[in-house]
Amino acid sequence: MRLKDSYDIKINWCLLEIHPENSEQGEAIISLDYPSEQWNQLLQNLIRVAQEENIPLSELTFTTNSKNTLLLAEYCKQLGHDKFYALHEKLFAAYFVEQKNIGDKNILREIAGEVGIDEATTELAWANGPQHQRLLQNYHTARKYEIQSVPSFIFGERVLTGVVEEGVMRDAAMEIVDLSVA
Repeated sequence: MRLKDSYDIKINWCLLEIHPENSEQGEAIISLDYPSEQWNQLLQNLIRVAQEENIPLSELTFTTNSKNTLLLAEYCKQLGHDKFYALHEKLFAAYFVEQKNIGDKNILREIAGEVGIDEATTELAWANGPQHQRLLQNYHTARKYEIQSVPSFIFGERVLTGVVEEGVMRDAAMEIVDLSVA
């Protein structure tokens, strides 16, 4: 978000399900097919940025099936910026700090309620609707850019993957500005 201080940018959150094979109960991280070196690098980057930004993190021991979470977040975009970001923050804290299974619909209902999203709206998010199509579109966009992990950031045709330092993002934003001026 700090890029908005320097650049007139629009953020388009494209929510992407990375492990659709996971059960709603979640899966142990060790069951994922990541080579240990790759996983350790991902964790080191996440921990480093979290420390720099003073964001608390718990040890990551499991991963969830995020489909219901993503449908809820996608649906809540239409409720406005404040609701979407409040939900996003609560979901982040629930998973990365409190080690809650955000694939569990009961936990999602609780989190949604904490940010003022009623149960009827939450149920609508999981019902068949345009949010399902948007998740599918996001999947196809990710494949186009060969994105296989989150977070990933697209600046024009440049893709940044993983936990990225602010300076790298600023450089990517500056490239876009330079292209538009040229």
